[in-house]
Amino acid sequence: MPTYEYRCDANDRLVEVRHKMAESIATWGELCARAGISLGGTDPLAPVEKLMSAGFIGKSASSPACEMPSCDSSPCAAGPCGRCDLQEPS
Repeated sequence: MPTYEYRCDANDRLVEVRHKMAESIATWGELCARAGISLGGTDPLAPVEKLMSAGFIGKSASSPACEMPSCDSSPCAAGPCGRCDLQEPS
């Protein structure tokens, strides 16, 4: 199942969830329910935006390639910001 990242402008939070490609998440309430997280103080009707597909997660999946915007670190464009599964080589 693909992993997607959503952003909520109302609280400036990013949340990663897995769901079928045919599914659609449009509000903070739907996103929280899918991710199993608390609404916090954010209106459940606040809109969310799907940012990207982070890849597939499964037993046979290897580490996904990083698709986040560059933060000028290596080896991965998302390096130390912690938003990528790739780790620096030993």
